Amino acid sequence: MAAIDCGTNSIRLLIADLPDPSAGPQAPLTDVSRRMEIVRLGQGVDQTGRLAPEAIERTRVALADYAAEIEKSGVARVRMCATSASRDASNACDFRDMVERTLGVPPEVVTGDEEARLSFTGAVRGLPAEAEPPYLVVDIGGGSTEFVVGTRESGVRGAISVDIGCVRMTERHLHGDPPTPAQVAAAEADIAAAVDRALAAVPGRDAATLVGLAGSVTTVVALAKGLREYDPSRIHHARVSYAQVAEVTADLLGKSREQRLAHPVMHPGRADVIGAGALVLRVIMERAGLSSVVASEHDILDGIAWSLA
Repeated sequence: MAAIDCGTNSIRLLIADLPDPSAGPQAPLTDVSRRMEIVRLGQGVDQTGRLAPEAIERTRVALADYAAEIEKSGVARVRMCATSASRDASNACDFRDMVERTLGVPPEVVTGDEEARLSFTGAVRGLPAEAEPPYLVVDIGGGSTEFVVGTRESGVRGAISVDIGCVRMTERHLHGDPPTPAQVAAAEADIAAAVDRALAAVPGRDAATLVGLAGSVTTVVALAKGLREYDPSRIHHARVSYAQVAEVTADLLGKSREQRLAHPVMHPGRADVIGAGALVLRVIMERAGLSSVVASEHDILDGIAWSLA
């Protein structure tokens, strides 16, 4: 099976074999390939309401490479989900036409609720036993953040998507390099208002475990752990405290893009927006009253793959 997740900042591919049904409900996928490219599809969409032609072209180049690997791997089924930026844009038809020409299947522009449920499915399967339910799963993307509460046994209790992604918050507020204290305060107020709305809509404050997904979270965890290189095996299911998240967030927001790039775990395409992503995570922990976060390298991409079972 091949799953593609095209978000506001990145496009990712997972080619995987599904487990035999007899292996049990917690049996994992077997990865064949996991890839990620920063294409910034949502470049400027918060201001213009349109996908930039150069952003669509960057996405096409990455998608053509993925399509070639999918064909070479003999994949049986393909599902591509496109999220926040392609929901919001007035010229989303240009993006859809490009995808169908390049990949051979149309993208599914999923709703925020469906995006949240796919993220939950991918994240909670395989969580360690010490991760106590119920879970609050947060997927901090480029354009939006999804909040999902539930358990493995009873499924999703509530889900909501709000427009506080790392790209959107950077473009809206964090214009300095590094951002000024006033810019950070404006971003924090915007984020806090959205987080409070989300936690009121889903029983987020009832959760026992916060599970954080996507590149902003995994990068913050890598920095908190002092990793000298990005190592998914050391990040997946690692737990870090609120104090560590707050320290990393302050450090990132106090540095220029060039200084952030000096971190060996920093992806070049994330350096300009990671401060906003870390701030979203820190504010969520504060408003939900959760003292730690468990990072997951498995997220909506895995949920898309499981949906093909």
